[in-house]
Amino acid sequence: MDLTTLWFCIVGAMLVGYFVLDGFDFGVGMALPFLGRDNTDRRVIINTIGPVWDLNETWLIVAGASLFAAFPEWYSTMFSGFYLALLVILVALILRGVSFEYRHLGKGRRWTRWFDQFIFWGSVVPPLLWGVAFANLAQGLPIRPMEMGGWIYEGTLLTLLNPYGLLGGVTMLLITFTHGLVFISLKTAGEMRDRARALATPVGVAAIVAGATFLVVTVVQHLDSPHLWAIVLSAALAALALVGAWVGNLLGREGWAFAGNAVAIAAALLTLFLAMFPNLMASTIDQAYSMTVEGAASSTKTLELMTWVAGATLPLVLAYQAWTYWVFRKRLTREAIPVAH
Repeated sequence: MDLTTLWFCIVGAMLVGYFVLDGFDFGVGMALPFLGRDNTDRRVIINTIGPVWDLNETWLIVAGASLFAAFPEWYSTMFSGFYLALLVILVALILRGVSFEYRHLGKGRRWTRWFDQFIFWGSVVPPLLWGVAFANLAQGLPIRPMEMGGWIYEGTLLTLLNPYGLLGGVTMLLITFTHGLVFISLKTAGEMRDRARALATPVGVAAIVAGATFLVVTVVQHLDSPHLWAIVLSAALAALALVGAWVGNLLGREGWAFAGNAVAIAAALLTLFLAMFPNLMASTIDQAYSMTVEGAASSTKTLELMTWVAGATLPLVLAYQAWTYWVFRKRLTREAIPVAH
């Protein structure tokens, strides 16, 4: 495997890590108005991700930095073309993060309600728009090379909001919602656990239907791909994992359900990456205008240096994150939440 392909895989793995980890964060935020009957309930829900949500979001920063260093042309074209969508995601993430830190200051019910709304919408918007973005990357975009080098995106935000892109957004939204509900049931005890499991059942069915539809359409769109069998296998794995997660939740096996949702997210993203490869951005104007992995990569020296740095630092990051989850592994109850003053 050459360095450009290796770094395509590394960036892809970092994005998978982000969506698996921050995915259940988003789902927990979405569950707030559905499971939070009073302020104590909502505090229990928020505290399930309290020690880890900011650590989970770090993977987005790491993935973005790696993307910038390894594939600067991909980074510049995607971030300029998706500028408005990415700005909305960034604002949503900022409001969500600020709300986690400020809602507990206790300045009245209106104060708390506002920040609860920010947490909810800050958890809905990012997975929806991320799903739209990645669906469009797999489908292809109106890009063309410029005379001075690089590529330019010739569409608008409305170009991204096509039926396939919206289906990808809804699919990501439903899967992360289910992922978060299962995480709540995994991290809580008593009535909250039961209510989260109960809600995960119908939401999981919706996620399976949307996910299956999206995966079938993705496979059909790429019947001429040289990686067709790999695309079919990864799509089948994603579908089976979703169904397995739903069954696990139904049986009260939250750990298996959570693992199933994580595998489903990873396999669904793998399906999209396989559909893209060897392109990073396929052109819908002219196939010859497509941005390839080789054409958008940094120099060999840069990739070699990045490989050594990644090999030395990523194991430490993974070990620290695993330790954090181990320390905060216990279930939460209403009785463990101190009385608000």
